[in-house]
Amino acid sequence: MLHLKLATDPRWVNIVEKNIEEILTDHAWCEQKAATNAITIITLNSEYPDLVTDLLLLAQEELEHFQMVHEIIKKRGYTLGRERRDSYVNELYKFMNKGGSRLKSMVDRLLFSAMIEARSCERFKLLSEEIKDPELSKFYHDLMISEAGHYTTFIGFARKYGQDIDVDKRWQELVAFEAEVIKNYGKDETIHG
Repeated sequence: MLHLKLATDPRWVNIVEKNIEEILTDHAWCEQKAATNAITIITLNSEYPDLVTDLLLLAQEELEHFQMVHEIIKKRGYTLGRERRDSYVNELYKFMNKGGSRLKSMVDRLLFSAMIEARSCERFKLLSEEIKDPELSKFYHDLMISEAGHYTTFIGFARKYGQDIDVDKRWQELVAFEAEVIKNYGKDETIHG
């Protein structure tokens, strides 16, 4: 369903398990950034009522996820660390068209967002299957389902409003680009690292 070209090496979970506090902090900030991204898309494309409605719900859900991760951090006696830079997302951002029409920019932003959700979903699935911590296994299974829904929301709006754009071709270009980017990741205790 996600159409990713390169799967995460399952050994990444071993890296994650060595520093649960770090992965949880990174994950919390990923959720905050996802909420901010949805709000940014709304701000730039407020003339689409259905997009605004659905992305408001998505942003709220991302903030709820941020809160859920923060509750796990507190429950375990950890502290939410400072916001982390997400190099993967920054590299992926380079794919997006910086010029062109507002519509092309919107479609690229929606596809970019779908890709981040797809990779997060893939990582959460791996965590749910491989992590030895039963609480986190269940938690990541539930979030995997949610991320898959976010992926379909973003890609669905790209297809709906990108009627004059070859959205499937652009998506395939992004999938190929992401496959090259992700080769450099999977070595850190971060969601995309």
